[in-house]
Amino acid sequence: MIRIQHEDFDVGAELAKLTAGNTAVGGLAVFVGLVRDVAGDEAVGGMTLEHYPGMTEKMLARIEEEARARWPLEASLIIHRVGRLEPGDRIVLVAAASAHRAAAFDACAFLIDWLKTQAPFWKQEETGQGPRWVEARDSDDEAAARWLEKDSDAAE
Repeated sequence: MIRIQHEDFDVGAELAKLTAGNTAVGGLAVFVGLVRDVAGDEAVGGMTLEHYPGMTEKMLARIEEEARARWPLEASLIIHRVGRLEPGDRIVLVAAASAHRAAAFDACAFLIDWLKTQAPFWKQEETGQGPRWVEARDSDDEAAARWLEKDSDAAE
């Protein structure tokens, strides 16, 4: 399930809905991303997230499909917020449910790693120097690249 929304979400309620009635779920791995009040050594007073409607949902669906092809998932969830957010606000919820914990952990990590590098979202931070767009990070690309390495390892 994929949702892009302005409003906040209740993590507990979302996870309860995700697994309701599915007793095949033995493990549920979750990532919740929050707005920080600092970026590097600069204070951040807020953040505005933008996306490309239609394209973003299609890319998230592809990422979710890829996770389901790689791991035996019972359920998965991606909720991403857009609009203006304050420090401490929830930005993203990613969850993966499987019969076993290893698949749930790996799928959850894959989902957030690929979301961070593949989905068309843009972040603008509010700093004392004024607003600034957040650039892609090498560390995010490196995290996503480990899943490409696993693909080539599996092919050998």
